[in-house]
Amino acid sequence: MSDKLVARSAGGDLGGAVRCVECPLRRLDLYQPVNDTELTLIDELKRADVSYRAGEMLIAENTDDTPLFTLLRGWAIRFKTLGGGRRQILHVLLPGDFIGLQQKMSDAASHGVQALTDVHVCRFARDAVWTLHRELPSLGYGITWLSANQNSLVDDNLLSVGRRSALERVAALLVTLYARALPHDDEAATLGLRFPLTQQHIADAMGLSLVHTHRVLRQLRQRGLYELQDGGRLVLPDPKALAQMARLRWPLEMARAPLI
Repeated sequence: MSDKLVARSAGGDLGGAVRCVECPLRRLDLYQPVNDTELTLIDELKRADVSYRAGEMLIAENTDDTPLFTLLRGWAIRFKTLGGGRRQILHVLLPGDFIGLQQKMSDAASHGVQALTDVHVCRFARDAVWTLHRELPSLGYGITWLSANQNSLVDDNLLSVGRRSALERVAALLVTLYARALPHDDEAATLGLRFPLTQQHIADAMGLSLVHTHRVLRQLRQRGLYELQDGGRLVLPDPKALAQMARLRWPLEMARAPLI
């Protein structure tokens, strides 16, 4: 469409525009198929391709009228902050995730979204949600599915923080992120999974101190359950054993998600 544009962050261009019909994510079995009519509407509602450098904010806390995004490439985090620099990471965002649904249509964003790596996103206006429900209820249902799934992931994180031991929490985070990110990393099988989270990120996600997080990761490494290679590559020698430690069933059940 003629009004499409490629937006660049202050850090520079990270990639050109991607037409919805050529979206590399749609080739993966992770996502539900769409018909030509649905794909055309998604493409019409897309407003821009936007790139951000690692560390930049996609959504700042308390910002009004923030757009919606589909994450095409890279990792990001959704978080809230408290006084004194305390932060809770609510969710780690990976390619295919739809970002910004948590904000009410007329309220300021109660959370922030920050790029962990260089990221590329597809941007939609907030009223795209209304259009999807009105024009094609099948896509409107997809939005509802995504919202419910994100709530489920937050519930799982609450379970970890509230009831799992520190060892179980970190094991659950590692094995879950590994399962979610593996299909997006072609080199993971030979080099290990690109894993940009630091120990501070893990601490902020699991409600642990940095010292406690370091101790837990050391215990998991000594048990041979994870390795972090040079260049930030995560290797899980025995993901089933790590999942069992987290009281999860391996392989994890991964439902095919809508892709907007």
